[in-house]
Amino acid sequence: MVRFNNVTKTFPNRKVALSSVDFTISDGEFVFLVGPSGAGKTTVLRLIFHELLPTSGSVFINDIEVNKLKDDQIPFLRRKIGYIFQDFKILHTRTAAENISVTLEILGQKKEVIDKKVKGILETVGLLDKANYFPSQLSLGELQRIAIGRAVIGNADIILADEPTGNLDPKTSWEILKLISNINKMGKTIIMASHNIDMVNSLKKRVIAIVDGKQVKSTKVYY
Repeated sequence: MVRFNNVTKTFPNRKVALSSVDFTISDGEFVFLVGPSGAGKTTVLRLIFHELLPTSGSVFINDIEVNKLKDDQIPFLRRKIGYIFQDFKILHTRTAAENISVTLEILGQKKEVIDKKVKGILETVGLLDKANYFPSQLSLGELQRIAIGRAVIGNADIILADEPTGNLDPKTSWEILKLISNINKMGKTIIMASHNIDMVNSLKKRVIAIVDGKQVKSTKVYY
């Protein structure tokens, strides 16, 4: 469960990114964050990931108050969360398989365990035949599939997706959305920021709409 309790975030330039935001997202739910650019969608994701702290209010993951974690507790929180970025954040000197394996290497898992899990994830994201390709040999859609694979391989419970189709053509965007939807069916909680209303409406999932930092909708009726 993810819960925002009266969360406000103000930056040093006094820009109010979020104002008194309240919502609860249940385990296994797929929720879209929608709103225009600069509305505060990415700020919501960064608060969940503890990249930012709220100016006031509280962010909870299950019974953990995220904003009160000590520095040495943050890595354990982030093991529960996978993050899919719009710009992929791929390591260009590593192959597709090596990019996906990074998460498990950081966790100190054995090579044979890593190899088995990476093979399974490559199959899930449709890149098994390109395991040894470098990023320069892959399309943008394939790079995003690597990013998705890296986000889910650590067995995270929550997947944050920040405009994951923003740099992709329409056909590839729908393929990526379908892949993320399939990951949700595996029991993962998906929180996806998007400004593509056609995509939001196509899945008919719950929508949390934010405009100028203010929550204007939180409904199970699609946008």
